[in-house]
Amino acid sequence: MRVTLLGTGDTTGTPTVGCDCDTCEAARERGVSRSRFSVHVANERTGESLLVDFSPDFRQQFLAADVPLPDAGLVTHIHFDHLDGLGNVYRLVDGLPVHAPAETDPATDESVAETIRDKYDYLEDRIGVHARDPFEPFETCGFEVRFVPVDHPPLLCYGVAIEDPETGAKLSLTGDTSYDVPESSREELSDADLLLADAIVPASLCEHHPIGGRHEGPDGVPRTFGTKHMTREGALALAADLDADRTRLVHLAHYYPADEAFEEPLAVDGEVYEL
Repeated sequence: MRVTLLGTGDTTGTPTVGCDCDTCEAARERGVSRSRFSVHVANERTGESLLVDFSPDFRQQFLAADVPLPDAGLVTHIHFDHLDGLGNVYRLVDGLPVHAPAETDPATDESVAETIRDKYDYLEDRIGVHARDPFEPFETCGFEVRFVPVDHPPLLCYGVAIEDPETGAKLSLTGDTSYDVPESSREELSDADLLLADAIVPASLCEHHPIGGRHEGPDGVPRTFGTKHMTREGALALAADLDADRTRLVHLAHYYPADEAFEEPLAVDGEVYEL
């Protein structure tokens, strides 16, 4: 399993357009980027590849990483920075299976799969949307995959566990989430060779959020920034709970102080991992 981090940033990415903060300037000086979230997972055994979330930066990500177009895709939730790149597959692929959760979201009265069908009806001859029940395994690109519920109000959102049944390699992604990941989902995400964990900002920035932080640890440090995303400290606490062999922090905002923004284990675009 070859994992390429195509996009490791939050909604605006780093550098953020029109921003001259120290962190964005440092990114420019280093020649690094954190574009909107997306992960490419190649099955080197079968020669197939799977894309987790369709970033609005799809085109530039694939050109920069020089990875093959996907044979299938997953969508974790319907926020634009994870979905709006799907339109890029027009005239690039033919018959792309797109797997998405089947659970009806009370906030939208439809599932993620149904939203994709409605929003991208013009792609009906290019993609096939497959609705998948949470926790139920399905096979794609030679992998066994599960969507698992996480906590990203007000929408339903899902993490993903991807395993190679032949080699035992496992990749877990938290998806966009607070620290309040259900125990049943933690069990499915546990024991990964590589964990990609949402860590939008350091906990120190919670004081700047209108509602502060939540889910404080024993040390009083918030593990959730507001209600939607984990802090760096929360993501690392979750990684310890999940017993991940290796953790990379993703979905990172440009609000990290410049002297912390590129320290381990914060990821940048283009990192590659062999599992």
